[in-house]
Amino acid sequence: MSSYQGVIVSDPWLQSQFTQVELRTLKSKFINVRTQHGRVTLGDLPPVFSKLKAFTEMFNEDEIKTVLGESNSDMGEEIDFEGFLRAYLNLQTHAIEKSGGTKSSFLKATTTTFHHAINESEKASYVAHINNYLAEDKFLKDFLPIDPATDALFNLAKNGVLLCKLINVAVPGTIDERAINTKKVLNPWERNENHTLCLNSAKAIGCTVVNIGTQDLAEGRIQVLADLNLKKTPQLMELVDDSQDVEELLSLAPEKVLLKWMNFHLKKVGYEKQVTNFSTDLKDGEAYAYLLNALAPEHSTPSTLDTSDPTERANMVLQQAEKLECKRFLTPKDIVEGSPNLNLAFVAQIFHNRNGLSTESKNMSYAEMMTDDVETSREERCFRLWINSLGISTYVNNLFEDVRNGWVMLEVLDKLFPGTVNWKQANKPPIKMPFKKVENCNQVINIGKDLNFSLVNVAGNDVVAGNKKLIVAFLWQLMRFSMLQLLKNLRSYSHGKEITDADILNWANNKVKKSGRTTQMESFKDKSLSNGVFFLELLTAVEPRVVDWNLVTKGETDEDKKSNATYIISVARKIGCSIFLLPEDVIEVNQKMILTLTASIMYFCLQQQGEGPDDSDLASEVSRLSVDGSVSDAAPSPQAED
Repeated sequence: MSSYQGVIVSDPWLQSQFTQVELRTLKSKFINVRTQHGRVTLGDLPPVFSKLKAFTEMFNEDEIKTVLGESNSDMGEEIDFEGFLRAYLNLQTHAIEKSGGTKSSFLKATTTTFHHAINESEKASYVAHINNYLAEDKFLKDFLPIDPATDALFNLAKNGVLLCKLINVAVPGTIDERAINTKKVLNPWERNENHTLCLNSAKAIGCTVVNIGTQDLAEGRIQVLADLNLKKTPQLMELVDDSQDVEELLSLAPEKVLLKWMNFHLKKVGYEKQVTNFSTDLKDGEAYAYLLNALAPEHSTPSTLDTSDPTERANMVLQQAEKLECKRFLTPKDIVEGSPNLNLAFVAQIFHNRNGLSTESKNMSYAEMMTDDVETSREERCFRLWINSLGISTYVNNLFEDVRNGWVMLEVLDKLFPGTVNWKQANKPPIKMPFKKVENCNQVINIGKDLNFSLVNVAGNDVVAGNKKLIVAFLWQLMRFSMLQLLKNLRSYSHGKEITDADILNWANNKVKKSGRTTQMESFKDKSLSNGVFFLELLTAVEPRVVDWNLVTKGETDEDKKSNATYIISVARKIGCSIFLLPEDVIEVNQKMILTLTASIMYFCLQQQGEGPDDSDLASEVSRLSVDGSVSDAAPSPQAED
């Protein structure tokens, strides 16, 4: 059996500047240029680089040509892949200088875009967070506690284990830790696998990994805001008066809910100002003093407000918060200087320890009725996290509420299929007039029809009205269509044949059969898939060493099925698959999610082969795919499903 090598660069320093995800993407771009022109020159790069997300908003083609020409006057000089990478880094350096930013080694493992500087206070907060939550971790306990005064945090993050562990702190169970490479000494490929697992798992919990910021992974932002919704904390209903206010509350981002909660209590104790942010409005410490007086009068003293020194007041606020078991992750200086990230985390911590809300609100029964059926809830989660992973400007907190004005869907369509949206006819939020929302949603539906989606008797009004079934049906078709387009793009070697669900099914069965194994699936709703064995065999066929069969069960009991399912998801993400399903989707054989899982594995496999020295391997691989009429029902139209 061959071992996985990844994309290898002979220069170790150059190799260290990129993850395997980045290298595979850039290698694909390089091969495309070489295929078109027979060779690659510096002059070929401006139109390629100008379309990359890292540069598209910073440079036009002429500016890129000027930058590249500064280091080499001969734009007709032929370059190899390493030269391509060096040109990319050269342009990236100019982009960082132009944006006034700096590059952080802590985040280099998970992004190709611009990096944000980490100030010492935030670094100390991250270190305290890690020391607190991971102190008993079997692998990390030998390296903890971290000293915030050193670079130990960055050194520990290099192998990817810490970042994977932090994701599980934020959303427990996201990563099956059996899939993390945790040897004391990891080779470059094992480190890259950990980084890839981290990146794809971060997407799966809703982190935006396009233009990622320090707050997305290191701060544990998702963890501190996890309970700020009506399902987790129905007591939040006390903040609203009627059903219209409830709808507004549902649509608010967690940060906005936290501000609404804070102002609710401040108003009760006579604080006349409105807190609108986690920075300048909190600098003098007065809002904190009033808030703690409302929530914990037994720990409050008049002297907190009597002092005229903001730093002294901030210190007294932190002392009072500690009596509520709020750990000190920020300093008085951080409050006085208005650190937005640290103040957000501090307010959230106060909320978690004492939210001061009643469990007897008249609206509590309304909150308890707000439960979707299990499958709808899982699909809402899947599509919400998928949308957030795309890096559009709007962050989706509640799928069914946030898409009703049509703007989010227009952003998604423009991201996946640039040029399809007529922005001159689009209405940007906030939108008060209902017909403006309908206009947006009508354009969404029209674009869907142009893409040949099944949208019989569907109109923009259905989306505005929040019809969950139709919203899920549209988003499923959108995800599936974009997925099939990705596969089609890899099949340019076979005359651009359209990919079908049956192609994906047959590819998977042929791949497993070729590896000498006998398990097969009849369709994407084949109940035998619930034990997970087929997908573990498929992953092994794609990458022989990635599955540790000593960790695999026969999948005969519910517990064993779940064990296999969680392992499948993490292994798939580890090799580079971006997927958003849950173990339950495998166990219950959710037809839609099973298709996305299979297609993602297929995409990874064909992409790897397409980057090999002999591109004909890809052509022969895809040419063997055949459409079998017996599996044409592999994934029926969403409207045909309940």
